[in-house]
This record gives sequence, C-alpha cells and structure tokens, in this order.
Amino acid sequence: MSKEFFEAVKMLEAEKGIPAEYIYEKISAAIIVALKRDYNGKDIVHCDIDEEKQKIKVYVTKNIVEEIEDPDTDLTVEEAQEIRKSAKAGKTIDIPIKTKDLGRIVAQKAKHVIRQGLREAERGQMFEEFKSKNQELITAKIERIDPLTGNATLEIGKNQTILPKSEQVPGEELVEGANIKVFIVDVKETGKGPKVMISRTHPGLVRRLFEQEVPEIYDGTIEIKSVSREAGSRTKIAVFSKDSDVDPVGACIGPRGQRVSNIVEVLGGEKIDIVKYSENPAEFVSASLAPSEVCSVEVIDEEAKTCKATVPDDQLSLAIGNKGQNVRLAVKLTGWNIDIKPESGFFEGTEQ
Repeated sequence: MSKEFFEAVKMLEAEKGIPAEYIYEKISAAIIVALKRDYNGKDIVHCDIDEEKQKIKVYVTKNIVEEIEDPDTDLTVEEAQEIRKSAKAGKTIDIPIKTKDLGRIVAQKAKHVIRQGLREAERGQMFEEFKSKNQELITAKIERIDPLTGNATLEIGKNQTILPKSEQVPGEELVEGANIKVFIVDVKETGKGPKVMISRTHPGLVRRLFEQEVPEIYDGTIEIKSVSREAGSRTKIAVFSKDSDVDPVGACIGPRGQRVSNIVEVLGGEKIDIVKYSENPAEFVSASLAPSEVCSVEVIDEEAKTCKATVPDDQLSLAIGNKGQNVRLAVKLTGWNIDIKPESGFFEGTEQ
C-alpha cells in the first residue's frame, strides 16, 4: 500500500496545494489517536512516515520490567526478549504494529480524523491566502446567485466566499459567470474556518481603484486623505499632493478625464467628486461641498468640529444634495459638522 499511499499524497499536494509534510503530520496524528484507544489513551503510540523510503512505521513503546504494573505500558523481560534478544529490564522497546491489524472500525476512525485534518489544512491555506490580500482589491468570478437571498457565491483563486446582498451596490445586477472587483474588508480565523468579509460598497474599494488608475497615488506623490461613499450613487475623495508642482485633483481626473472615467465605469456610473485636501478646515470644508459653490466657511467650534458654510441662494439645493446626500458625504469626508446657510439668510424654495 505504501507506494499508492505516497502517490495519493503527492496528488493531494498538487491538486489542493497542501504541503505533503502537513498531510503526513495530520495522518500520523490520526493513526496515533485511533490506536491510543487500544491502550486506554496512554501516550505510547508512535507513527513515523518516511517519504523518501516510502514507508509507514507504526509502533508502541513499552517499558521493559521485571514485574508488570501497567499492562498498557509495561512488558516483561521475557516477552521483550522474544522481540529483541538483547532486551534488558529498565530499558524500552519499540513493538511494530502492522497497519493491516488496525481493524475495520479503527481504520474508519483514522480515516475520519485524516479527512478532518485535510479540511483543517485547506482552511489554513485559505486563511493564509485571504490574509495576504486583506484590505486589497481583487477580481472574483461570480459562481452563483441565490435567488432567495440575493447573496452571490464568488470564486477567488481556489476558494469560494460569499458576497452578501447587503455588500452589493444597490441597483447593480450581477451575472453568473462574470468577473467583478471586490474589496476584502477583513479576514478572521474562527472555529469553523476563515471568515472573509468582502464588499462592493466599502470606501476602500474606491481607494484601491484610484491607486491602480493613478500612478501618482501608487508612487506616493499624491495621498488619499479620506473617502466617503454611498455606493451606487456618489463618492467623495479628498487628495493631497506632496509635490507642489503636481495638481492632485487634475492627476486623479486624468487627461480628458480618462482616469476618473475608467473608475466610474467599474463602479457602474457612480458619481465621484474629487476634492483637494487642506489642513485649513475652512478650505477643506468648502472644497468638500463640491459641486456646489461656497461663499465662506466660518469655524464655530474647533474642538467640537462644527462650522457654518454660506452658499449662494441658487446653490443651496446643490450644496445640500438630494435628501441631504451631498452635505452628508462632506461631513463624513471632513469629520466636521457642517451647517449650511444661504447667502440671503432665507430658506424659501430650497430642497432639504
């Protein structure tokens, strides 16, 4: 059986990507667990797997004694000498157990533990693969969409994970067999295996798209300071240039708007406001209210981060946005509470 066994392990290694050494370790442990029960759980069973010689050695180690105190762990000198003539009291002896003597029930239990061990190895491999991609943008294939829940099963490399309906962009129609970009929000190890949280709505997805599309962000010349997003509708992104000769907003928009257009296309038409970050709160808040014009921004309480932005009367609806979306995203982007007032002081006819 040895040759076939080692060939099977090599096949598992090739197909599952699980190291042979790991499989041997698990199988050895499984055989030991199964056999220890024949010795009332005593820690005397050993299993050595030699890949080079393609041999499996299973044995128990017993103490050679003049008088037996524990039949599970002890062997008389006379019994030991039947196995090895030079056996002496006070020494130990290894007694080989032929695998064919395990018996059907023990073999089944060992097989179960081996299968469990292989599942653990696969989960461990899956955890390491996803952990290396944590907080990254990846491309996944849509395997299946649950017609009841709307959850999508995605294939990522050799693994599968679920994109919940709640993490899908509202109004976006996913198609089985298509490739989509998803953001790995977090990877956690649990008792049931790795728990991978992926999203199409997370602001991190937009951040990574800009890093891919804009070389100046990738090389560190331009820094993304913050991102606020309402997936499927609008995103605001604040950028800062470490080089005074490089316009951060212009670089992100790209020649003829190509860079930002490419990102908008990936996001299914989601609107994107790119604003220039400033250490000056008034300047930053003013920029964050784009596409609205802003007359002035007055800092009310720097510690509480509250301010008042005054906008032209005809820009009030634009500054607030549909159902308050524009100002809501500006608040998230800047971290400041923004109170918007029209230049005239009157609110009649405005949409809030």
